[in-house]
Formats: sequence, structure tokens, C-alpha cells
Amino acid sequence: MKFSLIFEAQMVDTSRANERRVIHDCVEQAVFAEAMGFDAVWAVEHHSLKWYAHMSAPEIFLSYVAARTSRIRIGHGCVLMPHGFNPPVRVCERIAMLDILSNGRLDVGGGRGATRQETSLFGVDPDDTYPELEETMRIISNAWRDETFEWHSDKIDFAPHPIVPRPVQEPHPPLFLACTKKDTMRLAAEFGVGALTLGFAGPEEVAELHAIYAQGIKERDGSRLVSDVANDHFSALCPTIVLDDANDALRIGARGQRFFAEAISHWYGAGPPPSLEVDDGTDQVAAIEASKDRLVARLSEANIPYSPTTTSVYNPEHAYGDARTAIGYTERLVDAGADEIMCIMQMGTVPHAACMETIRQWGEHVIPHFHSREAH
Repeated sequence: MKFSLIFEAQMVDTSRANERRVIHDCVEQAVFAEAMGFDAVWAVEHHSLKWYAHMSAPEIFLSYVAARTSRIRIGHGCVLMPHGFNPPVRVCERIAMLDILSNGRLDVGGGRGATRQETSLFGVDPDDTYPELEETMRIISNAWRDETFEWHSDKIDFAPHPIVPRPVQEPHPPLFLACTKKDTMRLAAEFGVGALTLGFAGPEEVAELHAIYAQGIKERDGSRLVSDVANDHFSALCPTIVLDDANDALRIGARGQRFFAEAISHWYGAGPPPSLEVDDGTDQVAAIEASKDRLVARLSEANIPYSPTTTSVYNPEHAYGDARTAIGYTERLVDAGADEIMCIMQMGTVPHAACMETIRQWGEHVIPHFHSREAH
């Protein structure tokens, strides 16, 4: 069982001074995670998503983290792989350099960048995102197998060139796909890449998605594999705040998740911008439910279709509490099929101190519990 952190660089206060503080806080959390026994840190690429994600250059963030650490794996995921965001050969060059600088610690996850906010900024055609993501993954898997590399397709065409530098890991770092729905889970299985299962619905949904992934692996015939090196690794998101005071952890976690949910609803749907008020100690579980109800009413009034997955991010029943709560929730994720528990705690309203204490609690209590269980 592996344990990791994932960073979006979320924030309520989007001033330059606070952006600087939050990003440096993320570095401090990542470095502390290595000391506390975590196995990996992931950083997600997004663009122009104010409040929700200010991690627009995760490869630079991760280079800085790599220089401050020695063991923890560096998760460059997701990289937005449609060509308008990142030309495929530039992705190859960047990940090879990052793999070298981290001494072979790199994992790479692909994503589409599906919001209109992002695609319109870079002139990306939403209809091209899936085929271009697949093409970039295939280019990554083949770029360094020979002294020179060539590629010929409807979108990219170039004669043999050396692609330098070359990564430490041969033939390429492990590949993953950001998965938020059933279709992408099937795609990850067909591609033979790890699944970064990003969602807030809880262990029941994780188990359902894992069953789809496992069935896809069982049924694949190899025709869509992006590499001859398969990576059937299933990572599950775990929203968490762990403190000695379980009630305080639940309040902070639910408030952070409400911010996360409202920001997602704003950029990925038709919701208003996230609420920016300071947590005043009120019942945040009730507040997140009220926020969900407002979104549903807004969508209904606008005659915009929605499904249970639209509001699943408003579910506050996660690893918010004391260490026993986190252990119990993690056990449910393990039973659901998780190979990796991908902790998210850096949600916009969550104080840095609460993130650091959560990392400490996981390192001192939660992770050792599962390592001890594995030893027996």
C-alpha cells in the first residue's frame, strides 16, 4: 500500500502575496510528507482556474520539491496532454529532465484539461482532447527507444530527431491517467496505464470504479496499449483532515471541501464562484449540504441537466476526524481496491497548520497501521 499527497494550490485570497505564501506552503508540506513516510507527491496542472488551482507549472514546483527531498516519488500529474496546452515533444523533454533531476523518481499522469476556461485560453478544441491525449502518451512511450525518433500522424509529422535528454527510468517513467468518470477508467485499463481516481463520492464509488478498471484489464486485447510496459496501479483520492480534536477536523475538512466543491461547480459547470467567507466555527456539514441544494436549484431553474455525479463532490463523509477515523476510512478504500491512498488536504480554506498536523498524524499513526498490517 502506497500513500501520497496531491496539490492543486487552492486559495481563497488570490492576491500575489498569498499566492506566494500558499505555493511555498505546498512545498513545505511536500517536504514534510517525505519525513513522515509518504511515498509520493502529485501536482496537478490547470490554467486560469482562479481559486481552484493555481498550479499552472507543476513541473517547476516538482523540480523544487525534488531538490529538497531524496526518496519520495515525484508525481507530475496530471500533465495536460492536448497539443495546444503542451506540444508532445516538449512534454517528453520536461519529464526526462525532471526524472534526471529526481534521480528516477518520476511518475507521469495525463489529463485533458476539460474546462472551457482552459481550452479557450489555449485554443484547444474540446473534441480533440481525447485523441490528442492518447497520441501524446504514445509519443512519450516511444520517444527514447532508439537514437532518433520520428512521428507521422494527421496532427504531428516530423522526420527522425534525437529527443534529449533521456529519462533515468527505461523506457520511460510510469504512466497514469486522471480518471473522474467510468469512461476514462475504461480508457486507462485499455491504455495499460495507472488510474488516478479523482472524486469525492466515497469508497462505494471507488469500489465501482475499481471493478470497471479491473474488468477492463481482464478484457483488454492489447490493441490500445500505449506502451509495452503496462502499469495497472489504482490510486484513490482520500480527502482528509486529521487532528486530535475530531470535531474540529470535521469542521475544517467540511469547510475545505465546500470550497473545493463550489470551485469545481463554478469552473466545470454553471455554479457561482465559491464562497470566500472565513470559517466562523458554524456547522460546516450543514453548510455543504445547503450549498449542494443551492446548486441543484440553480441548475433546475436554468434547465441544465445534472446527475448524482454532479453533486457527489458535496459529500463530506471522508477521513475528517482523529487518526482512528482516518484508519477506518482508509481501510474502506483498501477494501475497495486501492493500491495507493492519494490524500488531499490542501483545500482552499484549510489552514497550513492543519495540513501540517494532518501529515504528521498520518505519518505517526495511519501509515504505520497499514505497514504493520502488511508485515503480518
